[in-house]
Amino acid sequence: GFILLIAFAPNWLGTPLYTGTSVTRGIPIGVGLIVISFLLTGIYVWRANGEFDRLTQKLLSEVKA
Repeated sequence: GFILLIAFAPNWLGTPLYTGTSVTRGIPIGVGLIVISFLLTGIYVWRANGEFDRLTQKLLSEVKA
């Protein structure tokens, strides 16, 4: 979505949030994208360290047996 906005609606992203400010619509959208990326990475790491490590250990114990 964000890349499509950059490609097809750059003027919309460059529009100020409200009159009299230099903060454009693109800035909070970009910051939100970065925050969401960090959160999704954290969720993946948390899940991978729990579930996937458990599955790996189970598989290794079955292979050794």
